[in-house]
Amino acid sequence: MATSSPSSPEAQLRAALLGLAVGDALGVPVEFQSRAARHTDPVVGMRAYGTHHQPAGTWSDDASLTFCLAETIADGFSVRKLAETCCRWYYDNLWTPHGTVFDIGITTREALHKFKSNPGGSPLAGGTDEYSNGNGALMRILPLAFYQTELPLESRFQLIWDVSAVTHGHIRSAIACWLYLEIARHLRSGLAPGEAYTALCRDAPGQLSRLQVPATETDQFGRILSGQLPQLAVTAISSGGYVVHTLEAALWCLLRYSSYPETVLAAVNLGDDTDTTGAVAGGLAGLRYGEAAIPAEWLAALARRADIEDLRQRMAVASH
Repeated sequence: MATSSPSSPEAQLRAALLGLAVGDALGVPVEFQSRAARHTDPVVGMRAYGTHHQPAGTWSDDASLTFCLAETIADGFSVRKLAETCCRWYYDNLWTPHGTVFDIGITTREALHKFKSNPGGSPLAGGTDEYSNGNGALMRILPLAFYQTELPLESRFQLIWDVSAVTHGHIRSAIACWLYLEIARHLRSGLAPGEAYTALCRDAPGQLSRLQVPATETDQFGRILSGQLPQLAVTAISSGGYVVHTLEAALWCLLRYSSYPETVLAAVNLGDDTDTTGAVAGGLAGLRYGEAAIPAEWLAALARRADIEDLRQRMAVASH
């Protein structure tokens, strides 16, 4: 049977947050290492130290900023409050795994510095130029799959764009976040990954047209919306920091593999931006397969697991 029975929203949220954090933590020790290095020494479980010299189970800015969004929703959401919460992470170590920030993207750092330097200014401080399309908004957007989900299309897209624009203001980043959350929405309803992808490819072009997204931007997502993404060879999949490539890589892994461990390990072993590809794929795989599908030894190693579960409970109450 292709579909799975949707679990409770609270269980889905917990699985999504834990799935994202575990995928992130699997990738942290090998971030920036090449795909060739992963071919000779594939990641098969939690590792310690490596690139950032962190203990096993340590998640990075991907999960930290995801938790900042969840914290903001739990506390009564506003875009300004989100920007302030993200600044509390970077400047005051809120939602860090061990009390210090050890990784941040350039575009994110510049946006948070801009907002912090002008607290009365707009919280939409993210760059809007072509070069501000790293994956730093996509990696943290998943909590919106559980917030204001019944809004009309136009309002939902604007909310996503505003949340993205705290650090990444270009419309391409917003589209990537919206497509990712559409897949999450379909998974939450009980569709299998292949069915969710089919629905996305069927509906998204018309929806983007309704949103008056320029064709030049829609075209950036042509490989995803072609319906042929899972047929691409691994050599056609890039796994660096560009938002379109990260979305392609995460969806490719979700569509090619059939369990949580296989999906996230495939994502990490693509190399390069391993923590973010692992986090973006891991959030969806957590939603699809549930918390029970995440290996117990990976969860046992995860930094601040009890705090993540408490956050999930607080956000679930606030988003009802």
